[in-house]
Amino acid sequence: MTTDQPRPEAADSRQSLTLNHYGELARRQWEGCLPEIYQQIRDPGAFFTVLGEVIAQRIDEHADYLAGDDQPGEGYLAKVARLTAAREYAQERMLGEYLLLPPDQDWPAVVDRGHPSWAEAGAGQRERLGDPPAGEDQS
Repeated sequence: MTTDQPRPEAADSRQSLTLNHYGELARRQWEGCLPEIYQQIRDPGAFFTVLGEVIAQRIDEHADYLAGDDQPGEGYLAKVARLTAAREYAQERMLGEYLLLPPDQDWPAVVDRGHPSWAEAGAGQRERLGDPPAGEDQS
């Protein structure tokens, strides 16, 4: 876990900033998954604005590092693909650092067919994907 968490005094010096996408993601996660901690934040707007800016900056820095320098003879589409892949990986990595969700239940990380939660986990996944329940006629 990183130690680049925003400090309350940092919010005071950045009042002109607005809540970005990453700050909003963090706010919704904390509000829904960590309500006790969320309620202790004196100024959630300022806190999550600063946190969102920190996340965005870390994503930019990591994406630049991963993308590296332009390659000799690299075409436009290859460059776009390289930069896009670097950005997506950086975003995934930084959001994983800053937005780790607590487990919903005490399910093991991997559930095999013999585990008692197999049917429940499978039903939840089918529901998220919009698939019909197992055994239901698909005609």
